[in-house]
Amino acid sequence: MHYLPHSLRYQDMQYRRCGKSGIQLPAVSLGLWHNFGGTDVFENGRAILRTAFDNGITHFDLANNYGPPPGSAEGLFGRILQTDFKPYRDEMIISTKAGYYMWEGPYGEWGSKKYLVSSLDQSLQRLQLDYVDIFYHHRPDPNTPLEETMRALDLIVRQGKALYVGISNYQAAEARKAIDILQQMGTPCLIHQPKYSMLERWIENGLLDVLEEKGVGCIPFSPLAQGLLTDRYLHGIPADSRAALGHFLKANDITEQRLLQLTRLNAIAESRGQKLAHMALAWILKDPNITSVLIGASKVSQLQDSLKCLDNIKFSPEELEQINTILAEH
Repeated sequence: MHYLPHSLRYQDMQYRRCGKSGIQLPAVSLGLWHNFGGTDVFENGRAILRTAFDNGITHFDLANNYGPPPGSAEGLFGRILQTDFKPYRDEMIISTKAGYYMWEGPYGEWGSKKYLVSSLDQSLQRLQLDYVDIFYHHRPDPNTPLEETMRALDLIVRQGKALYVGISNYQAAEARKAIDILQQMGTPCLIHQPKYSMLERWIENGLLDVLEEKGVGCIPFSPLAQGLLTDRYLHGIPADSRAALGHFLKANDITEQRLLQLTRLNAIAESRGQKLAHMALAWILKDPNITSVLIGASKVSQLQDSLKCLDNIKFSPEELEQINTILAEH
């Protein structure tokens, strides 16, 4: 059936300016890391993407290695772009990345100009696009000079294959260097994508300060700590959960002390009229220097539920103090 997006899709979503750029991103963006690969159900992925756009999510985040198998998430998204979203391409921000392993030989990963340019060419073919809106270097390369990697990003923008560039997983000092190099080349760094949640707060030790100083946006991934910051594990480990299956989250990550911590956080969430997951997402969005938070979804109802975090993103000083006390105890 022909897809027509909801006529009121921009009514309830909040949009935030990305650093000092002209781009605004939705407060909640959708990542296609899981659940959109070749081993997943096509119609389920399509329904999630349609629901996201119907609710004002205009930013869809991919990478060359998303799947499984690697590349299949871009392929699925490319198909749905053609069948459903083609008339609305200019209402969307589509991002992809390169940095992790994609093909055999010395040019199939990391940060060389050879790899980054080749990878984006492949991504554009899978996405059936002439350009992406944001292209990221996915992780720092300890062996390639930072200047070469940033020159590759600059070249990609000048070639018209990406409108903006970003970096991901860079620590504060290396992020500052990368941002400065790009600025000198005349291709500003738009955004940084770090791992950040209540349970992983390393970006507070300098990176957020660098991004604010340099006028660079920030879009955290894994805001729910692979599902730990939900109510799934409050009463044990479900048989079909990531922890039980050993997918990125391990059963031994869920210690008695961790469960007690999550239970106490959940009590604060309940006092705010929220689920733990809603509060965890809102806690990230409380910071005005956060542009957007990147969520995943395995079904439509999960996506719809995550959007409820926007109902209350304000915290009292007392709530923040309580949360910090609980988080400091682990």
